[in-house]
Amino acid sequence: MAADVHRETFEGLVQQALRSIPAEFRDRIHNLAIIVEDEPDARLLDQMEVPPGETLFGLYHGTPLTERGWDYGNRLPDRITIYQGPHEREYDEEDLVTAIGETLIHEIGHYFGMSEEEIEEIEENYWREQTGEDDWDEDEEDDEDS
Repeated sequence: MAADVHRETFEGLVQQALRSIPAEFRDRIHNLAIIVEDEPDARLLDQMEVPPGETLFGLYHGTPLTERGWDYGNRLPDRITIYQGPHEREYDEEDLVTAIGETLIHEIGHYFGMSEEEIEEIEENYWREQTGEDDWDEDEEDDEDS
C-alpha cells in the first residue's frame, strides 16, 4: 500500500528521519540544505542515466567534503533533494520515515565523500536498527555457509 501524505506532513517526516541519523554524522554536517521536491524531472533522470521505469529517491548537489580544498568557502549551501513522489509510491506510511532516513544517509554519505560500498554498509546497518530486521540476503548467505 502506497503512502499519500501532504507536503507539510512529508517535510515533518524528513525532519524526523534526519533526527534518526547517528549523531556522529549529523553533528558534522555544515552548510547543507535539505529540500523536498515532488519528482525528479525527466532531464535529470536522463543526465543521471536512470533506466526507464526507475527513478531517484534523492540527490546530493554539491562538492563532497573530501574534494574541498583550502580555498573552499563563501559558498551557497550544498543541497540534498528528497523526492516525495517516489517515496510515497514505493513505501507505506509505516515504513516512510525509515525509507526517507535511508535516502538521507545515502545522500549525506555523498556529502562526506564516501564510496557506494561504504554508503551501502551504513544503509544496511541503519535499516536493521530502525526496523529490527536482518537483511534477507545476508540471512540467505549465512544459511549457505552453514
